[in-house]
Amino acid sequence: MATDLNQVIGRVLPAPENHLSTDLLERARKARRSFMGKALAMGAGAVAAGAASTQALASTPAAAAAGEDAILNLPEHTRGLGMPVAALGYGMPSKYEANLQRRESPGLTRVSQASVSFTPLQGSFGILTPSGLHFERHHQGWWDIDPSKHRLMINGMVRRQRVFTMDDLMRLPSVSRIHFIECGANTAPEWGNVALPSVQYTHGMVSCSEFTGVLLSTLLEMVGYDKRRGKFVLAEGADGSSMTRTISIEQAMDDCIVAWGMNGEMLRPENGYPLRLVVPGVQGVSWVKYLRRIEVGDQKWGTKDEVLHYVDLMPDGLHRQYTGIQECKSVITTPSGGQKLLDRGYYNISGIAWSGRGTIRRVDVSVDGGRNWRTARLERPLLPKALSRFNIDWVWDGKPTIIQSRAIDSTGYVQPKINQLRAVRGMRSIYHNNAIQSWLVSENGEVSNVQVY
Repeated sequence: MATDLNQVIGRVLPAPENHLSTDLLERARKARRSFMGKALAMGAGAVAAGAASTQALASTPAAAAAGEDAILNLPEHTRGLGMPVAALGYGMPSKYEANLQRRESPGLTRVSQASVSFTPLQGSFGILTPSGLHFERHHQGWWDIDPSKHRLMINGMVRRQRVFTMDDLMRLPSVSRIHFIECGANTAPEWGNVALPSVQYTHGMVSCSEFTGVLLSTLLEMVGYDKRRGKFVLAEGADGSSMTRTISIEQAMDDCIVAWGMNGEMLRPENGYPLRLVVPGVQGVSWVKYLRRIEVGDQKWGTKDEVLHYVDLMPDGLHRQYTGIQECKSVITTPSGGQKLLDRGYYNISGIAWSGRGTIRRVDVSVDGGRNWRTARLERPLLPKALSRFNIDWVWDGKPTIIQSRAIDSTGYVQPKINQLRAVRGMRSIYHNNAIQSWLVSENGEVSNVQVY
């Protein structure tokens, strides 16, 4: 069996000094303000995402005059009466944001009922994913289930087998927690150097939401699970694939949630309405949707989706099973593949980082293909097993370059290069690719996907 990646990669980078004096902090702030002023003086920068026609900041007398004219000549929306209150409707994004959508990769599967729609990470801000942009992965299509008829059974090694209605569950003490969910196959094509065009397709099977529900530990205590013999639980879904996954009792009693809410409202049908399991830090297939049954047992069940699928094919031909933890990972979302820098000068490089083992401690960014690294700013909040947003200042001089990000989590694990990962996992894997992502910025400003070994 292959060596644990934590023994091969990680704990090699010294952490920067975090306890800076007030004087040093103020000097750093002044240096950054000076840096930005000089950068903006070099030229006006802008990023165009995909086919969008974003224009650079005005830099000519004609452009300045046009901008002044737009201010002095009041538009219709400043002179007229607006639309009425949409009291009975459900709020929708602006029509000018219609291009920001989940998208299915053509030819990914034979039928859309067993496919993926990818989150548009290139247009995201902060750490929360709007429910309407949350990625989907289905094995047998999605359903809109009548919550009044849905039931959850807990059986197996328990003193009292019990069936819960949705009303029963929603009467119990609830929690609301922010966590990322990532499909185990996220970034899968990069194993074989398949350069997908955008971050939506390379990393778009990750989202982050606030989930609301009852802790699984509360339910297991209610039914009196066998604390001596009960080592695992089986989660089963009510969709056509009867998705079933084994989870350790330690995980079940730690932070798993039987959730009905997401981002302040009920789950969306495509995300498991009316009930799903939340297994923080573990690959999304274990977050069983349309949850109908929890069984307590003394051994792993060995279901089809955990012995044949979602396993790691190792270089020696063996399958590594039950490797569900999503390791430390990051990606720059802007600028990223498919976007274009319209001018040299200052840019804010932004991206996301996450770890299934804890909290993101640090993110480093390179703008020269990994030769030199600078530590990015981590934005608040910094939560365990959730996305973290990072930003860093950059002045592009107009020359070709490669930008990368590298995350370090609270365990000291360091996100690996692709060649480090392949040295342990080989070239024929599908799942659990957490390698550093590289974006090539060409001389004309176009950004594309490349691999740096």
